[in-house]
Amino acid sequence: MEAVRLIRASRRALAGSVGEAEILTEVWQAHTLAQAIGSRLAVSGPPELRGEALGLTELAGRGCGVLDTPDLDEGDLRAAHLTELDDARETLLCLGGLLGEVGIVLVGLAGGVDEGTYWQCIESIDAADESRDRVLEMLRRLAAREEALPER
Repeated sequence: MEAVRLIRASRRALAGSVGEAEILTEVWQAHTLAQAIGSRLAVSGPPELRGEALGLTELAGRGCGVLDTPDLDEGDLRAAHLTELDDARETLLCLGGLLGEVGIVLVGLAGGVDEGTYWQCIESIDAADESRDRVLEMLRRLAAREEALPER
């Protein structure tokens, strides 16, 4: 499935999630999707994005690692369905939005949970924020590349 479609599905699922367990599952899904997209860009994306994409992969992996791994059926892992990344710019714009929403949802959740979950939320917010910074840097590099291309 194309990356933008997966991101949109993740955004809808995150917006519709209710309760601590469901929210944390959707946050974990968002981090795994960011990790998969970063990995794809690091391997086959534009050369000027590869270093930042590798950083995104690592940061998103940290976001997954601080959360308890949800009990999902194999077919329910959205990141596993990533088959195409057609437009790096559009993908990064959508991913940046998703990561921003992850932070907002986690801030709302963190106020009403036990201490252990609170710290998971804080660490996950940090990972989402740093991942979003990487996404914004990749968008900046894409814009610089497009400005440098000769006009046709």
